[in-house]
Amino acid sequence: MKLYLSSYRLGDNPEKLAELFSDSKKIAVITNAMDFVDDLQREEKTKQSIMELKNLGLSPEEVDLRDYFGRQKELSRKLEHYSAVYVRGGNTFILRRAMAQSGFDKWIKNKNKNKNFVYAGYSAGICVLSPTLHGIELVDNPDVVPGKYNPKIIWEGLNIIDSILVPHYQSDHPESKMVEKEVQYYVKNKIPFKTLHDGEVIIKNK
Repeated sequence: MKLYLSSYRLGDNPEKLAELFSDSKKIAVITNAMDFVDDLQREEKTKQSIMELKNLGLSPEEVDLRDYFGRQKELSRKLEHYSAVYVRGGNTFILRRAMAQSGFDKWIKNKNKNKNFVYAGYSAGICVLSPTLHGIELVDNPDVVPGKYNPKIIWEGLNIIDSILVPHYQSDHPESKMVEKEVQYYVKNKIPFKTLHDGEVIIKNK
């Protein structure tokens, strides 16, 4: 699986995301990390992400994981129409719950074997790929539980990458001060991590 992992939005060189695509430009936009805000704000954020992707020449469509809670097979059939997913930021713990309740977590792990599939995302959308979510509670509140969501906190990440990514590090972002505490936690507990400044992107093109 090809990875485009950004600290904030599409980063400083978004054209590099478009270069990862071959024939199909269809990309599923996952915005469930924002399910804790009101519907209007969520809609605005979703439109923002979709427009940014359209400007790259891609064909984005939102896929709301809440529509597939308890319907893993239906979600799998839906997502097979796309050659990529774009997972935007928000609350990492809400996003992880959405992935578990819809079966997206199992589906994307299987896609990890597909060398042509693209996983793109930023902030919570990249944090969730780590082996563990411990430490992220210093930035994101794990106790926020929107409607339809299971209140149980999931501390296991998707384990698609082997270290924790820390976005918004020393950046002009409201969470940057809290991120410093997160970094201190990883240093103290000897947990492998990598920081990203806003604008930075990690690209893995198998």
